[in-house]
Amino acid sequence: MNFVSTRLIAADINASVAFYEKATGTPAIWSTPDFAELKTPVGATLAIGSVRTVPLFAPGSADPAANRSAILEFLVDDVDALWKELATWVTDVVAEPQTLPWGNRSLLVRDPDGNLVNFFTPVTPEAREKFGV
Repeated sequence: MNFVSTRLIAADINASVAFYEKATGTPAIWSTPDFAELKTPVGATLAIGSVRTVPLFAPGSADPAANRSAILEFLVDDVDALWKELATWVTDVVAEPQTLPWGNRSLLVRDPDGNLVNFFTPVTPEAREKFGV
């Protein structure tokens, strides 16, 4: 079994896709007007579906802006440099860059649907070794 992607259901798919394209510098691949994917160089994929896709799985099974338990995480080269860029347009900042006890320097924001997004850079020798940077 392979874990291939994480899918978000978005109230406004265009706003959500634009947020992730701009934040990550990764262009989305649109399959339909209701579904897009952002594929990272290491093979992780963030899939974004509109609310119109939910009934295809099971009516009422997912709601945008309802998540309070998951954090999407993106490993970045320099979280402080990224913060300077994001600070000019991200409207929901949860925590500015800070170094966490496990060795990552982390920036926590919310996407247009309120999902938590963590951009981080390993800064301690142990964290850098863990991520091979």
